[in-house]
Amino acid sequence: MSKKSPSKFSIGIIQMAFTKKPKENVKNAVKWIEKAATQKAQVICLPELFTSQYFCQSENIDFYDLAEPLDGPSIKEVSKAAAKNKVVVIAPFFEKRAVGVYHNSAAIIDADGTIAGLYRKMHIPDDPAFYEKFYFTPGDLGFKSFDTEFGNIGTLICWDQWYPEGARLTALQGASVLFYPTAIGWHPKEKEEHGKAQFESWQTVQRGHAIANGVYVAAANRIGLEKQNPNSAGIEFWGRSFICDPQGIILAEASTDREEVLIAEVDLDRIEYIRRNWPFLRDRRIDAYGGITERLID
Repeated sequence: MSKKSPSKFSIGIIQMAFTKKPKENVKNAVKWIEKAATQKAQVICLPELFTSQYFCQSENIDFYDLAEPLDGPSIKEVSKAAAKNKVVVIAPFFEKRAVGVYHNSAAIIDADGTIAGLYRKMHIPDDPAFYEKFYFTPGDLGFKSFDTEFGNIGTLICWDQWYPEGARLTALQGASVLFYPTAIGWHPKEKEEHGKAQFESWQTVQRGHAIANGVYVAAANRIGLEKQNPNSAGIEFWGRSFICDPQGIILAEASTDREEVLIAEVDLDRIEYIRRNWPFLRDRRIDAYGGITERLID
């Protein structure tokens, strides 16, 4: 359980647009953290790789210069904002772990500004305009939950959101809410034909994690058309950040094109009620799941 085990706490999801200037992005993030705090959010989540535009649209070694260590200037600024506003912040960043070793990570910053934990993205995609395997070493810390001032929370990152195993293992450690900081959008040429189905798949799978595990789920996405160069098609990030409850009910949902903050309440009694009526964790056949660690079962 959490440090104080409150029965309720408020979460805030920040949806942002990003420039090519990291200092501007950090400054904007701090502004939105303060705005979320004034709306009584106690645990606040920023989008994936919040200090920059989504650079993984191409393979370019110069973008490694965007990476920072955990104690780098961007996380220090967010830690100051967390302490000033007495809030917990999930700050996803491009982590420079060592020379030549980089991760797509999230710092969990407690309400006193100290680092409560670190998560490193476990599933790394390699798709057109999402060339993350070029930049990121797969996470080696496993799936984790974090005991914070306001509650036990879990975070995964973007591509992790498609995998029920990650959600389950995080929920089993006591997380009452799964945060998914995200950078997801459409290839503009595909939007008309496939856009609706792609978005609905993204939202549906995460609502499924909430239902299957009896937890809240909160996804923080970015907005805007980002291009690596004027001749590229870029990615149109679709926004639509959302928060749902343990029954998969949407509590708050953002627009496709505006910076905004979503606020919702996490109620542990609601989790208790849902799990009593839908006892999926009780009825799991843990004796029969050995094959889950195999790539395929022939």
